[in-house]
Parts: sequence; C-alpha cells; structure tokens
Amino acid sequence: MADSTVEAPPREEYAGDEGSVALLTSPSRNRLILAGELDVSMNEELTEAAREIERSGLPVDVDVRNLVFMDSSVIAVLARVAYRLPDRMQIIEPPDVVRFLLEVTNIGEIVDIVEKDPGFPIAPAAAVPEPPNVA
Repeated sequence: MADSTVEAPPREEYAGDEGSVALLTSPSRNRLILAGELDVSMNEELTEAAREIERSGLPVDVDVRNLVFMDSSVIAVLARVAYRLPDRMQIIEPPDVVRFLLEVTNIGEIVDIVEKDPGFPIAPAAAVPEPPNVA
C-alpha cells in the first residue's frame, strides 16, 4: 500500500467559509477532514461521520489543518469518538484555536497531536481482467 497526503488549500482560504466534514476510509484506518468554520449547524454531518468511524472500529486521524473555527459541539463529538475507539485518535497539525480547545477541555490528554501529516493509506485499485483475445 502506498501512502499519500491529502492536499488542501491553505487555511486562509477557509476563513469565513461554512465548514466542511469529509471522511476517507481505507482497510486499515479512517481520516476525518474538518475545514473552515464548524459549529452546531454542521452537527448532523459530523455525527454521521463519527458513527461511521465508530462502526469501523479502526484508528482515526483527524485532519484539522484547515479548520479556522470550531465550537463545543465539535469538541464533544471528537471526545465521544476518542473515548469509544480502542486506538488513540491522532489530530493532524492543529492550528492554535484547536490546540486551545483541546487543552481547556482536557481532550488533549486522550488524543495524540501529530505535527506532520503521516499520510493516508490508499488501497490499490482492483485488478481488471484483460478481455480474452478473439482471433
């Protein structure tokens, strides 16, 4: 399996933008990508992604590099997932606002902060059989 880093526009491009939630999955782990401004208005999407992560039981990396704001509803969902998974959640390159919230809520004690994106495993494409030679 090859590792690949998910690229996203610089954090400044998300300022003032509605937030986004995306979930990438692989056979060995999940990646939750949070960007822009996340608050209770995104709770449905975030909760659904959290359920998928919990159902899989696989480790999760949370990419918050492009998050410019999040409220307590986001922290609550992340905490729930962190407590329910057997492996420690990894938070990728958190900006100051995220570090602050992790610290004041003590969630930082149950997650690992990762200063460099570890990459995300991409499953190899399924082999497509060659059509038979008709001569």
